[in-house]
Amino acid sequence: MNLLEVKSICKIYGSDEAAVHALKDISFTVPKGEFVAVVGESGSGKSTLLNMLGALDTPTSGKVFIDGNDTFKMKERQLTVFRRRNIGFIFQAFNLIPELTVEQNIIFPVLLDYQKPDKKYLEELLTVLGLKERRNHLPSQLSGGQQQRVAIGRALYTRPSLILADEPTGNLDSQNSSEVIALLKEAAKKYEQTIVMITHSPGIAQTADRVLRVSDGMLTDFGRCLE
Repeated sequence: MNLLEVKSICKIYGSDEAAVHALKDISFTVPKGEFVAVVGESGSGKSTLLNMLGALDTPTSGKVFIDGNDTFKMKERQLTVFRRRNIGFIFQAFNLIPELTVEQNIIFPVLLDYQKPDKKYLEELLTVLGLKERRNHLPSQLSGGQQQRVAIGRALYTRPSLILADEPTGNLDSQNSSEVIALLKEAAKKYEQTIVMITHSPGIAQTADRVLRVSDGMLTDFGRCLE
């Protein structure tokens, strides 16, 4: 069963002679539990595409369905709640709250939703991510790799069906990059989540189940990677 369905997405910025066609009639599906890497040059449209998948931006035309839900038919408040509960975002810049500890950063999305934190699940995530000894540390007291693990924990904590990662290893060295990707894949598999990740790294792209390439606003599906 498909978790994500993208149907004829187009995005145009500007108008007339100044119009920029950032995305050109893009369609694809992602089954539940699949790990998809999206590659492409800077300015190719891949970040614009990720923003559409996460309903952070609105397409000029086309539809995005997440678990059967037409995201762009939702009203703003409904969409905000849906996004918070069903989509986990991981960014290159980590985007942690500097005044909050590791533990507080991870559970923050649940607190925003006025829900009671699941302490057992928190302990499980801290263990999987190797952060139990750092739970009371502030982001400034962590390495880049540890901060990205916290960001992954925050994305996973709401048990979203879809994880969107925008260059999650862009600020990490090769060793930390490999560790972070391995942890992300392990956690997503354990909790049966679907991942769509932008990356510039051919090595990281090859660890995905499938590779999509965006070039000049158009998409090519390279299919499943070889084991």
